[in-house]
Amino acid sequence: MSSSQNEKFKQGYSFFSKISTYYYVSFFFLRGLCKRFFIGSVKGKLLIGKNVSILYASKLFVGADTIIEDGAEINCLATHGIVLGDRVSIGKYAIIRPSNIYGGPVGDGLIIGNHSNIGPYNYIGCSGKITIGNNVMLAPRVSIYAENHVFANTDITIKSQGVVKKEVVIEDDCWIAANSVILAGVTIGRGSVIAAGSVVNEDVAPYSVMAGVPAKFIKSRKG
Repeated sequence: MSSSQNEKFKQGYSFFSKISTYYYVSFFFLRGLCKRFFIGSVKGKLLIGKNVSILYASKLFVGADTIIEDGAEINCLATHGIVLGDRVSIGKYAIIRPSNIYGGPVGDGLIIGNHSNIGPYNYIGCSGKITIGNNVMLAPRVSIYAENHVFANTDITIKSQGVVKKEVVIEDDCWIAANSVILAGVTIGRGSVIAAGSVVNEDVAPYSVMAGVPAKFIKSRKG
């Protein structure tokens, strides 16, 4: 931790609160020690919560000081694997799923930059490639989809027509607020804010504030 983080930790914490926190985190650390031998690569500390599922762990590549919280599911079966930068956190019960574990096409995967987080109950459907930059915040229950089902032919089922993959890019320093949905083929420009409950179905210019279903431009953060 940096000195500023240590100072923040001390404020409002009693001695017993700090002891309890260290005790709780120690179990995350021990789970991380056990799991790291099965993971493709780990650069530094790895903290893992209870009931975390990491499938095809050899295709997971982890930076320093990574946290994967309770109940998260990470399926790493992807062409490019799952790549996490330094100080990335995966929130409780988040799902990262590039491929179906019961068979079918192998997805493209996910790349996350440094100091970014996947929020609690997020769903990251990275069958098409998803790239998330540095310092990106995904609030709870955000969903990102990098594919669309094909449905043009009415003579056969939609399920049998397959999908079209389209890359999703979220550039550095974006905030995606709670319950937002990011659809396939979208690029969200650097420094943008997506308001809670929005559905983003087209590219977003850098430093934009967007809101609504579908999301519309509200203002620029640049003034």
